[in-house]
Amino acid sequence: MDMRRWHVTPKLMMDRRSCLALTGAALCVPFLVRAQNDDLRSALDALPQLHSIQISRGDDTLFAEAPRGPGLDRLANIKSCSKSIVALLLGAALDRGDIASVRAPLAEVAPRIVPANATPGAGSITLEDLVTLRAGLERTSGANYGAWVNSGNWLSYALSRPMVAEPGGQMLYSTGSTHILGAALTEATGQSLLAQARNRLGQPLGIEIPPWTRDPQGYYMGGNEMALRPTAMLRIARLMRDGGRYDGTQVISEGWIAASTVPYARSPWSGLSYGYGWFLSPSGYTLARGYGGQIIASHKARNLAVAITSDPTQPARSAGYFGDLMRLLDGPVLALA
Repeated sequence: MDMRRWHVTPKLMMDRRSCLALTGAALCVPFLVRAQNDDLRSALDALPQLHSIQISRGDDTLFAEAPRGPGLDRLANIKSCSKSIVALLLGAALDRGDIASVRAPLAEVAPRIVPANATPGAGSITLEDLVTLRAGLERTSGANYGAWVNSGNWLSYALSRPMVAEPGGQMLYSTGSTHILGAALTEATGQSLLAQARNRLGQPLGIEIPPWTRDPQGYYMGGNEMALRPTAMLRIARLMRDGGRYDGTQVISEGWIAASTVPYARSPWSGLSYGYGWFLSPSGYTLARGYGGQIIASHKARNLAVAITSDPTQPARSAGYFGDLMRLLDGPVLALA
């Protein structure tokens, strides 16, 4: 009989507390990492809607797997994570002086897109109102989304919706608001939203940004239908975590990233706060959220960046699958930090 087996087995059977007490924390690190990864994998097994997840701490990738779906290097529809990308492009436009202030009114920044039949006061809506989803206009998301995208002029339709709240007041989640913002950026910079995304994010991050949906007037859709590779999503998460820097380059100003994490509103569904195009969780995450469970998340205090893709055809409600993803982020993912 090989007696060496009996010297190994007791160590394998030790729990984490015993391991730390008997052998010291340093010797237990591999054990803890394996156990934490096992906890993460068990959580992923319970999420059949999830396609991929990547977790980075500093420059190190802690976890990168695609248990389902097309994989880590295939384009994925990031849905409303697009809203957060448009918010970054607003920051880039401000950095470059294309726009004087985030509080500039729409009629000043892009008068050409304000229609003659615009709701009274629509021209006074500021870019800050738009990026924080507090434009005050009736929503074009949810039950109103179909009528909006089937209209002949998305901007005119969105800007002629009745005012249901004071601009700058409550959060009204509306893709139309981000589309107005994207069109305003196009007018202010003289570049399409696609060109801005490629020049101001894609090139410095080394990521591909393919063309996506355009409205009947030719403006790229602000707030939905963009596609990125999951690996590209992780680079954007790292950019947010590292104060706008990537690979030694200041891509977006640190000031804009900091301003983006100031809460201006609160979602009535998830309860999460909302800054300049990014949700803010009580546990410290800054995150983009897209239909179906697409997530770009960073946790500055824990030095974490996370990208998650999911089945884009299935809902991800705050009380359902998205809630499961938040528990994943707050539990097994934070445990890796």
